[in-house]
Amino acid sequence: MKKNVLNVTSEIGRLKTVLLHRPGYEVENLTPELLGRLLFDDIPYLKIAREEHDFFANTLKEAGVEVLYLENLAAEAIENKEVKDRFISQFIDECGIESKGLKEALTEYFNGFSNKDMVDKMMAGVRKEELSHYVRNSLYDQVNDSYPFICDPMPNLYFTRDPFATIGHGITLNHMRTQTRNRETIFAKYIFENHPRFKDADIPLWFDRNGTTCIEGGDELILNEKTLAIGISQRTDSASIEKVCRKLFSSNESFETVLAFHIPPSRAFMHLDTVFTMVDYDKFTIHPEIEGPLTVYEITKDNTKPGGLNVVKESMELETILEKHLGRKVTLIRCGGGDKIHAAREQWNDGSNTLAIAPGEVVVYSRNHVTNKILESYGIKLHVIPSSELSRGRGGPRCMSMPLYRENL
Repeated sequence: MKKNVLNVTSEIGRLKTVLLHRPGYEVENLTPELLGRLLFDDIPYLKIAREEHDFFANTLKEAGVEVLYLENLAAEAIENKEVKDRFISQFIDECGIESKGLKEALTEYFNGFSNKDMVDKMMAGVRKEELSHYVRNSLYDQVNDSYPFICDPMPNLYFTRDPFATIGHGITLNHMRTQTRNRETIFAKYIFENHPRFKDADIPLWFDRNGTTCIEGGDELILNEKTLAIGISQRTDSASIEKVCRKLFSSNESFETVLAFHIPPSRAFMHLDTVFTMVDYDKFTIHPEIEGPLTVYEITKDNTKPGGLNVVKESMELETILEKHLGRKVTLIRCGGGDKIHAAREQWNDGSNTLAIAPGEVVVYSRNHVTNKILESYGIKLHVIPSSELSRGRGGPRCMSMPLYRENL
């Protein structure tokens, strides 16, 4: 019997293994004109962002967590030449490059790097002048000559929560809403298919990135071993949730109910984990505006037909929904204490987006000092990390981490 290399059945079980991405030169390729296209509101200063991220990683390591890096795993997954060739070809195709000559020049360029340097370069983006020897003769090349990049940078990669999500012993390999982020999922695809740590582990795929509908990891929360919460949001489609349910309910996993939360399609409510995260068995941090009443769809397996689902639409307060499915009284801790000004400021910097490393023990951003003080008053142990630059990407500690293994509660 093969040992499970993935295991996540809650948001708060003691964290044993996590996947991160240390911000790279993709951040240095952000310009004001590209912010909208690349889904950023500001430009982080890379030197400080890396120092903050290293502090985050060391905080996890000191708590006994094994920290793996996306860029290292991706490089190790393409040691086989045939795999590396496929990887390069797929990456170039998904950059949207149509010129045959440019594809060939780019393939040669990537092959000139070591695997690790090549992965870093793919993440950073390829500027036009880096292929200065390439003569732009084709119509495509000449029409697209003014854009500064051959391959766009991928600055959102340090938010490792979104391209895939660990659920039970499997993953959703996600199809993301925008092209700029959907390329991020290529790295996870090759890691799980080819890396020695994962390739022979028979990891179930609850969702495939080749689908036409979208889902992102920030919308996927595991409330307990029987209940998932998934947001119907700006980034996740209801059809994707149904696909996950069918796969999950036909497996041997313990999950029995998926709660599909219909949240407003706005930047402030981009993912479900931007409006609430679990910090203890009975405590959640929340954006005050999510308290409700909310529209929630309770999805369970319909045993009368193959792949059948029972869907019940409900409208109730968040507290009532959580208490019903957790079977206990819960406490909702408002970001900023519910104060209109503090809540808006700290929600902008992901005051409700915490990473639990054990029940009642979470990682938080230092700048959300009002919310942090309130969390401590409820007995929550905090690991406070600096965040002046990391927070410019509009994502918190949960966004920046993908748990691969948690102890069961």
